[in-house]
Amino acid sequence: MHIVLLTAIAMVAFAANSVLARLALSSDSIDALSYTGIRLASGALLLFAMVQFSRRNGSLRPLGGSWAGAAALFSYAIAFSVAYLMVGAGMGALILFASVQMSMLGWAIAKGDRPGALEWLGIGLAIAALAYLVFPGLTAPSPLGALLMAIAGAAWAAYSLIGRGSKSPLIDTAGNFIRCLPLALLLLALGLAAATPSAPGILYAVLSGAIASGLGYAVWYLALPRLSRITASTVQLTVPAIAALGGVLLLAEPITLRLALASAGILGGVALALFAAERRKR
Repeated sequence: MHIVLLTAIAMVAFAANSVLARLALSSDSIDALSYTGIRLASGALLLFAMVQFSRRNGSLRPLGGSWAGAAALFSYAIAFSVAYLMVGAGMGALILFASVQMSMLGWAIAKGDRPGALEWLGIGLAIAALAYLVFPGLTAPSPLGALLMAIAGAAWAAYSLIGRGSKSPLIDTAGNFIRCLPLALLLLALGLAAATPSAPGILYAVLSGAIASGLGYAVWYLALPRLSRITASTVQLTVPAIAALGGVLLLAEPITLRLALASAGILGGVALALFAAERRKR
């Protein structure tokens, strides 16, 4: 139950990132570069303060994380922000985490994990539901936005796979964010040179960076070592349904039949895959 709770908190944090990005970027209260810069910088500052506050002596804690983790985090963050200029919160989250699923699943299979027939059925159902959602039509997303979100998903998959080896989740998450700080400040400078963000846009970026990203990713790194690669990838497919609900409640996005059916298919597929994985372990 401890791992279930940590995983659920992380999924809500991931969904909150989607909703906050859409709130900020769809209203033109901030540009994508400034949003990404503030998001990464605020996450770095909060995590650095938490790590140093938790130290037992007066010396600074060594920098955790890795350059590979920082590169994956930055790639995800910038592609994510630009993509949300073109896609809605629910649809963006669906594309993002389907990309995460396929990337992590491919890595797991390459490393020797072998899903059973029911797991494949559940994963296939979830991916088919995504394909139905983004199939060309009146509500299909921008092709460029969908591509950028898929790239963000692949980068996030890399970040998650790196985090499975974390021994100190808070320190490693802080280290990854701090390594991104120079590029975050560069993005912020470029964004400010083009336009001045409004107070709501800055607030959304800070909430996304410090709370939904900084703390949410630390919780995810805490849960990851206790999850198999396939479980870690599959469970993230619940995020689109959470984000879609947030988009409906906070952004007045419509509940279309396509979105409802796709969300049901994804949740059902994830549930089936997790049930089958647990049965296979036993």
